[in-house]
Amino acid sequence: MTVCGFCLQLQEDGKCAFGLNIPKHMSCREFDPGIRKFCSNPSDFVSVDQIIQMSVFFGLKGTELKKIKLVAKREEKMRSMASDINGKEEKKGTYEDFTI
Repeated sequence: MTVCGFCLQLQEDGKCAFGLNIPKHMSCREFDPGIRKFCSNPSDFVSVDQIIQMSVFFGLKGTELKKIKLVAKREEKMRSMASDINGKEEKKGTYEDFTI
């Protein structure tokens, strides 16, 4: 496995969308990680730590690991904001049921 397996720029034909050569090591200067490359099913995402552990297991480190941490933290924040919004909508509906 190469770093390209976790990059959004990897095309179906196995080439880089940026036109770069496929690296032999787990590093790339234009690495563009995506959460869907780690969790194909959105409900599989548990936490930032889960994604970091997977990354380290596959040999990612340095700048690539920092980029993955940012993507995972952003995903976690988006999910918490979505759950907060959904929670408020549910509460709003409950309170409206009791108004005159």
